[in-house]
Amino acid sequence: MSPHLGRAAFRIAFFIAFVSGALLFFLEPGSAEFVVSVVTLLIGLIFMVAIAVIVRRVSR
Repeated sequence: MSPHLGRAAFRIAFFIAFVSGALLFFLEPGSAEFVVSVVTLLIGLIFMVAIAVIVRRVSR
């Protein structure tokens, strides 16, 4: 995997997780928007972990 590709994918995942995490402070718990933001945060975090694992595995 190209270092630039890994860095770009990690930045996208961080952006998704950061924005959805920031939105959680402004949304009412229990609303549909809150649930969507929580799911998006989880997807972003899973994506970040997956990219980190892939980059470590390829760099060996």
